[in-house]
Amino acid sequence: MTKTWLASADQPGPSQSGRQSRGMLIMSNQAITLTAICFAAGLAFATPLHAELKATKGPNGEDGTPASSVTLTPEQAAKIKAGHYTAALVWHESSDYSKAASQGAIDEFTKLGIEVVGQTDAAFDAAKQKSDVETVMAKKPSIIYSQAVDPDTAAEVYNIARDAGTKLVFVDQPPKGYVYGVDYVTLVSDDLSKMGKRAGDAMCAAIGGNGKIAYVYHDANFFVTNQRDGAFKQTIIDNCKGAAIVAEQGLADPTRAEDIANAIVAKNPDVEGIYVTWASPAESVLAALRNAGNSKTKIVTMDLSEPLALDMKNGGNVAAIVADEAYGNGVAAARAGALALLGQKVPPFLTVDNLTVTKDNIPEGYRRSLHKEPPASLIAN
Repeated sequence: MTKTWLASADQPGPSQSGRQSRGMLIMSNQAITLTAICFAAGLAFATPLHAELKATKGPNGEDGTPASSVTLTPEQAAKIKAGHYTAALVWHESSDYSKAASQGAIDEFTKLGIEVVGQTDAAFDAAKQKSDVETVMAKKPSIIYSQAVDPDTAAEVYNIARDAGTKLVFVDQPPKGYVYGVDYVTLVSDDLSKMGKRAGDAMCAAIGGNGKIAYVYHDANFFVTNQRDGAFKQTIIDNCKGAAIVAEQGLADPTRAEDIANAIVAKNPDVEGIYVTWASPAESVLAALRNAGNSKTKIVTMDLSEPLALDMKNGGNVAAIVADEAYGNGVAAARAGALALLGQKVPPFLTVDNLTVTKDNIPEGYRRSLHKEPPASLIAN
């Protein structure tokens, strides 16, 4: 799996939030082994788990701390305002997610009197991101808030900023070799276990607490999707006693999602629900169900998508979408960077909240997650 493939297969368009693309991009640049999808071997069956639902952990096992707990006192805010500090936002790509996170950061920086002196979009190009960092460093920002294109090689991208004393706050993962509290301030991500539990609860509700479920999980070693997927499965096993996971299938290549859905339904024509690891492949699963004339099997997935939300609004297959609060990621990052300027240590892994979006709260979902109104197609009668 190459970076070029990911940029084309998972590049968020108008219908995607971009949350899934940042996850896939990080995953693509790690030294990981992807398990091949093999239909000849058939679909695997679920193996019950009995452990308690695990708390969300960071990429290096860090305990999660609610991002909402990171605040400044009036005295600290006054010191920041008096400091005439600046900030830059250095993104790996441009998407609904990064735009919402940027707006959260900009709004919070503005409240604190911190001037935003640069915003960049690397278009999934690590070399361009290195150039972007060099460009913004000409303005000597006090803080950089960023998502690395390639964490494995990102140290050479950010070293110029770190060595200049700029406070670095990252989304999800730090550059390889960077040490918390020394090279960077903190990571801001999601409460991943909570997202998975919400998805499990939504699926259980969608099938009325009884029925057969198919579980399409991300078949890669990536902490974000692994924890979300695992928490979904555990929630079904522990809390939805009338349901059974009758088929499991790993997803390494999102472009194969429609084939996976076809195989699942062919083998399990009475399947009541399909969990899909994130929105982009869920769109393909929805297409497969429509092509088969299947209007009864419910889909639950992660991350906002206009096509999925529209299907949900119209009473189709999609029952629920679990979305994180991207705007809150930016707010937390701005506060963390400001506290670091005052010499205050921030917990190593901050998690923003999330919500379940159904046909009844689509506008609220867009406002809370992306801090914007939903597309016109989702509010028209």
